[in-house]
Amino acid sequence: MGIQVKCVIISIIAEVVPIPDVNESCSNIRRCCRSRGIGGDSWLAYMVLPISQTGCFKNIRDRIFGSLCSRHIGVQLSLREARRFELRELSLATKNFSDRNLIGEGKFGEVYKGLLQDGMLVAIKKRAGAPSQEFIDEACYLSSIQHRNLVTLLGYCQENNQQFLVYEYIPNGSVSIHLYGVGQVSAQKIEFKHRLSIALGAAKGLAHLHSLSPRLVHKDFKTANVLVDENFIAKVADAGLRNFLGRIDVAGPSSQVTADEIFLAPEVREFRRFSEKSDVYSFGVFLLELVSGREASELPSSNSTENLVEWVQNSHDYSNISSSIDSRLGSSFTAEGMEEFIRLTVRCLEPSSERRPTMSYVVAELDRILDKEMSLTTVMGEGSPTVTLGSQLFRATK
Repeated sequence: MGIQVKCVIISIIAEVVPIPDVNESCSNIRRCCRSRGIGGDSWLAYMVLPISQTGCFKNIRDRIFGSLCSRHIGVQLSLREARRFELRELSLATKNFSDRNLIGEGKFGEVYKGLLQDGMLVAIKKRAGAPSQEFIDEACYLSSIQHRNLVTLLGYCQENNQQFLVYEYIPNGSVSIHLYGVGQVSAQKIEFKHRLSIALGAAKGLAHLHSLSPRLVHKDFKTANVLVDENFIAKVADAGLRNFLGRIDVAGPSSQVTADEIFLAPEVREFRRFSEKSDVYSFGVFLLELVSGREASELPSSNSTENLVEWVQNSHDYSNISSSIDSRLGSSFTAEGMEEFIRLTVRCLEPSSERRPTMSYVVAELDRILDKEMSLTTVMGEGSPTVTLGSQLFRATK
């Protein structure tokens, strides 16, 4: 895109929408785009973000930027806009941010359950923060990402030196609670086919992020960020949330690995090198927790000096790995399906990023394994008397 075209675009925007300081607006958008790896003149495509609330500009955007971006820049723009909430309505929805409505706390801040006046349940993340155009730009970008297996960011609010992100509310909470968290559903076992279905849904959510142009790396994928709705459909939460947090120091390889740090790929812990393949590694840890029913930072046995991830990575015999399978699974799986699942998990946990599969490959494999399990066993929720018991899995081939 040449200088003349750039001037034309800026002049069009200046004529249609009064902007006090065009240069300042452009700088904000350029910074936002650079954070996603958009360089050169491609940032101009995002001129629509901070001013897209003006109706007359939508027509200009649709006619000029739509075709320009899709054909020459490859940036996918959504016509959906983030809703700007008023602090008053968020306070009303959470009963003035009552402790009874507090449902958690994460990297962004406290999380409250809220009921909007239209009857919609929402999850509201709250933190202290001065008003920022970059905050609005990022919220607009992330709210435009829509997928069945992603938790939708509905909108934002920034008032009284506080910042809020408003998400759809997912009623059944995170998968981690159902596997090993406080108040876990221990009486109701999550069978292998259910876990496969959850894994497949989460994989589709991540794969969608990686398919965007420019690609979006989650950077904080973990079991606690995989939520399940009333139908136990998996939805990946907090996609792109790290973009709101600025630089976060991660522990080096010599530090004691915590429950969260266990999900970080070696290249992230050592060099802060996030990529689609670091998301794949995190997904491998998630698969390991799904099949073992416990936190990957735990030791596999009392006499072990390695955590569960290290133990699996250093295990050369799949018959050994089978001993880590969650006993609550009983006999509700086939030996072949479980072996293929564990092999895929090990591939995702490759220390070398180049040797890990892509998320699109992971989706295809999980889909195939789930189809096979469904055809070889009875309906979901019922164990099959014909499947191989866990104790007979992976007979070592010497």
